[in-house]
Amino acid sequence: MTQYKIPVIPGDGIGPEIIREGRKVLDTAGERFGFDIEWVEYPHGADHYLKTGELISEDTLKELSQYKAIYFGAIGDERIKPGILEKGILLNIRFYFDEYVNLRPVKLLEGVWTPLKDKTAKDIDFVVVRENTEDFYIGIGGRAKKGKSKKTLEVMRNMYSVKFGLDINSDSEEIGYQLGLISKEGTRRVIRYAFELAKDSKKHLSSVDKANVLSDIYGFWREEFTSIAAEYSDVKTDFNFVDAITMWFVKNPEWFDIVVAPNMFGDIITDLGAMIQGGLGLAPGGNINPEGTSMFEPIHGSAPKYKGQNKVNPIATIWAGALLLDQLGEKDASSAIVRAIEQNIVNGKVKTYDMGGTSKTSDVGSDIARLVKEV
Repeated sequence: MTQYKIPVIPGDGIGPEIIREGRKVLDTAGERFGFDIEWVEYPHGADHYLKTGELISEDTLKELSQYKAIYFGAIGDERIKPGILEKGILLNIRFYFDEYVNLRPVKLLEGVWTPLKDKTAKDIDFVVVRENTEDFYIGIGGRAKKGKSKKTLEVMRNMYSVKFGLDINSDSEEIGYQLGLISKEGTRRVIRYAFELAKDSKKHLSSVDKANVLSDIYGFWREEFTSIAAEYSDVKTDFNFVDAITMWFVKNPEWFDIVVAPNMFGDIITDLGAMIQGGLGLAPGGNINPEGTSMFEPIHGSAPKYKGQNKVNPIATIWAGALLLDQLGEKDASSAIVRAIEQNIVNGKVKTYDMGGTSKTSDVGSDIARLVKEV
């Protein structure tokens, strides 16, 4: 029997409850498909931070680097200023492990309501590949008051380092500025990842940018996409401005198979994708380094007002667990979990309040675990 050690960070709010159900389903899949999981739990989150003052240490990150995949619940707590936990733990993990692909399946399951009139499960089934480490999310910027000032801003990555020396001379009372950056190395690797997905599945690839306005940064993106496309003559491609693609997601989602986008635009369109597939409670995500440590999580937040109520929908977390197993190479188990999720929804008997039911979080997890044995 194959043995896996998987670190798990339940996090805050509803995180421990939804992770508990995810573990239940993954353990059941292991029983059926011949593998065993040893879960290694880490305490990092609000309670740990308030008790110790630690977000996540270098030693912990080094320890996590021995694993191929991390299972993550949710982060965020009303006792702590917004952004501290998210940046100090979640984004720190993403950057430390260079998880440069954010993978978001946008798939409407049978039995799920979508706000798009006349669209069915056969119309909404695509994947968004979002660049996960660059663009306007590199976290450098600042503010400057009237007059002259200087600022040095640095970006440190495994592949490169960049330093900006800014001489600011402003007659505005105060300005705020944020710098975005995409590199040739970072852009080419995520686009190539998307092309490999498209090649393997014989599907077409759509690129997202705003090159008509932000031509320096996103014109660069488009140029690199075009260059790599020349190596994949069998993959059909198209370009989409980000404002236009939000319109087409709503009007004609069936047009899309695989979508690749820079970080900020990928963030925007995947929330829209989550809504057309039924809501955040059904939307999983993977933060992937194909050669290193990846992390899998639901894309929703920690919902602290529901903490401890055994009330919220665990499906996004369970589905994220399926993505984790796929990354480990357990593709049959991964597919079985997604089928079990869909069967649970089609049956319509065990569902949480957001899907019109009265079942508990643990009820849904147990039902999906039961179905994993059967589908």
